[in-house]
Amino acid sequence: MPGTVPRDYNQEAKSRPDKQYQYNFDHIVRDYMMRSFAPFFRPGSALEPGCYEGDTAVQLAKYFDDLTVVEASSDALGVAKAKLPATVKMVNGVFEEVTLTRRFDNIFLINVLEHVEEAKPVLERARNCLAPNGRLFVLVPNADAPSRQIAVQMGLITHNNAVTPGEWEHGHRRTYSFDTLERDIREAGLRVVERGGLLFKALANYQMDRALEAGIIDMRYIEGIYQLGMVHPAFCSSIYFICEG
Repeated sequence: MPGTVPRDYNQEAKSRPDKQYQYNFDHIVRDYMMRSFAPFFRPGSALEPGCYEGDTAVQLAKYFDDLTVVEASSDALGVAKAKLPATVKMVNGVFEEVTLTRRFDNIFLINVLEHVEEAKPVLERARNCLAPNGRLFVLVPNADAPSRQIAVQMGLITHNNAVTPGEWEHGHRRTYSFDTLERDIREAGLRVVERGGLLFKALANYQMDRALEAGIIDMRYIEGIYQLGMVHPAFCSSIYFICEG
């Protein structure tokens, strides 16, 4: 059963020939995420649990001089250290277990909740780590993205919310849609300030990468699917909630 065998976070963080951990399209999503989140930032400090190799933290460091990151994989944290300013505080461990002696004005759970054994304790820990008037930013892949629904119709996966064997090997324990993510957020005692989706997407990430490389689509197309995603957030690559305690 899940959780009965100790997890090897370094192994989960590795890419494999048949399943990359990150695609170039993930970096594009991250850029648009910052564009959508920045108007909601609180001044002050920031915490990113589950920073992986630091790509989001690099972006956050442009906005926050006081940034702390937590990562369970020591290998991934080593990669992050080489990318980040020396002022960023780094903690190696599982977010629910590490010692944090302060609260934070902004907390970012970016592509984290789909990986954890239980989401509620993570969300409750994040809520308890928020400073007064602080905000929690949560982003996850969307089970209802058209690319995933097409995969269901092709017989590649059984249902929208399925966790595939490749996803499981990379540490995924669930796949979220708007309703299930909002349920977990509300059960953790958080109040939703804003919700939305990032980038309407009918192709898988590796297909998006190939289309960009071949010049079939360009950044004008990406801007177009970002704008369309604001009209149809339930059909986006990623979904997000901005919350307060």
